[in-house]
Amino acid sequence: MKNGMIIHPGELSKKWIDRLADAGIDTLGIHPEGGKDAPKTLERLLSLLETPEYRALIDYARSRGLEVEYECHAAGYLMDKSLFADHPEYFWMYAAGERVSDWNFCVSNADALSLFAKRAASLALALYGSSKNFYFWMDDGRGIHCHCPKCRALSPSDQQYIALRAALDEIRRHIPDARLAYLAYIDTITPPTLAHNVGGLFLEYAPFEKYTAKGEDSAIRIERERAMIAPLLEYFGREDAKVLEYWYDNSLFSRWKKPPARFVLDEKAMSADIRDYRAIGFDRISTFACFLGEDYEELYGEADITPFRKAFE
Repeated sequence: MKNGMIIHPGELSKKWIDRLADAGIDTLGIHPEGGKDAPKTLERLLSLLETPEYRALIDYARSRGLEVEYECHAAGYLMDKSLFADHPEYFWMYAAGERVSDWNFCVSNADALSLFAKRAASLALALYGSSKNFYFWMDDGRGIHCHCPKCRALSPSDQQYIALRAALDEIRRHIPDARLAYLAYIDTITPPTLAHNVGGLFLEYAPFEKYTAKGEDSAIRIERERAMIAPLLEYFGREDAKVLEYWYDNSLFSRWKKPPARFVLDEKAMSADIRDYRAIGFDRISTFACFLGEDYEELYGEADITPFRKAFE
């Protein structure tokens, strides 16, 4: 079973790489911040990846045995909003019937889908040192799928599936063995209703809402999670199925604001979750570990990441 930790691009350092490698972590994930500014944070990452200094860090991570992956809310970057003036039909329609350019796009528009796919291929090629697993998530929010007459019958999960399927087909023209993650998260936490996955897409299950639900009994939550996971695994299969967790995500616990809060790991809950995920049949488990970089260390000292790796023993 593989494990990984995911940090923000600006937090990457030789020290972080050594900490991960020395702790026995398998995968270094790099995640540009999500939300409304996700296109800009992805652009900044791509600029960093053009510099010799950042590439040297990626090379060093790989030399220490770490697999490097980039996980990003990419739809807003891949569908350039400047196109809206000439091609509003490329963009999503909200339920009231107006097309807007702020989130996602119209997956029923063939030209928009083709453009999205071609830009996804270019993005895959630009991610220096990446593994063959790519994570090009849709935009980060709720209720932001297209409601145009053609898309209206498609669930958010269906719309994500259509976008990812087109993107993967184009990426594989350049990287034949590429794989693409389907992010089961918020509005796409249920599987698509379209014909079953024909290969190349793998499940990434991100249980964000268990950290925002209030007053829920843990036993009830676990049963509800199992009920959600089962159809996702049935649809996508268990091969390469991955959990994306938040146990070390100090950006979440700091409410995405700096300075970061002091981080306190709930080791008991993490260990119980890992046992459960392994029993269900996941191949890989990663956790966000953002807001634990140099600015955190200056305030509180170094956060201990070794309990994460030990929980797999």
